[in-house]
Amino acid sequence: MTISDFVKSLLLGSSIVLLAACSKEEPAATTTAPVVEETTVESTDDAVAEELAESTDDALEVVEESAAEPEDTGETPIVLAQAETLVPPVSSEFREGKHYMRLVPSQPTIGGADKVEVAEFFWYGCGHCYNLEPEINAWAEEVPANVRFVRVPAMWNEVLQLHAQLYYTEEVLVRDGKIADGEAFRRAVFEEYHRRGNRMLSQDAIYRVFERYGVSQEDFTKTWGSFEVSQKLRVASDLARRYGISAVPALIVNGKYRTGGAEAGSYPKMFELVDELIVREGTR
Repeated sequence: MTISDFVKSLLLGSSIVLLAACSKEEPAATTTAPVVEETTVESTDDAVAEELAESTDDALEVVEESAAEPEDTGETPIVLAQAETLVPPVSSEFREGKHYMRLVPSQPTIGGADKVEVAEFFWYGCGHCYNLEPEINAWAEEVPANVRFVRVPAMWNEVLQLHAQLYYTEEVLVRDGKIADGEAFRRAVFEEYHRRGNRMLSQDAIYRVFERYGVSQEDFTKTWGSFEVSQKLRVASDLARRYGISAVPALIVNGKYRTGGAEAGSYPKMFELVDELIVREGTR
């Protein structure tokens, strides 16, 4: 093999890694970063983390179709996407079935039909989600006023379920003013997993992250086990099943289209595709 061929093979391998995703068939992402002393007691070794992350969907409680229906409990229901109408196709550069998948029939969204909803399915332990984070934040800052961007945690095994509960506890505490800077906290959780080596495999280990941001044990425990967080987890599980989420990061546009970096060709292309689908949905 010549030096030129060797370089080409390296570049090809790198591009594949960059466009890959964390899937439910794979164990939890690992990192070679050293574990700091502060988190060593709370973290389990990588072998245990991988064993837990390889848990199958059998560990999940199946959420029936009715789980997302409004009840007399005052919860906010997920809302069906808008009805189908004939619209012009998106750019010929992107092909249905190759660059994105159409969900048939259209599935529910978290918010109402007043805006086009873009949902990112993610996991704090996914290296690809970690790398995408600054790019998707920059994109979200520029979306039109008629677009709603939401995040939904993936939940296909016990580790992801635990981190999903972390996310929704975080979301409620930020809303209630118990965490002053939600974006900084979100970055800190990603860093905790990918840079500090803390897998956050228990409620106590997770609380210590919240504690560093001034959250009391009482506020954390009350929110962690709250009905509101429980309902958010049920909706997230239901939506993941409806959308056919088997890998993250994944983007869903208005409950109708699913794509990701690997399908679109790159993250910039993925955002270009999503922008076109937003325009398409906005003409309805």
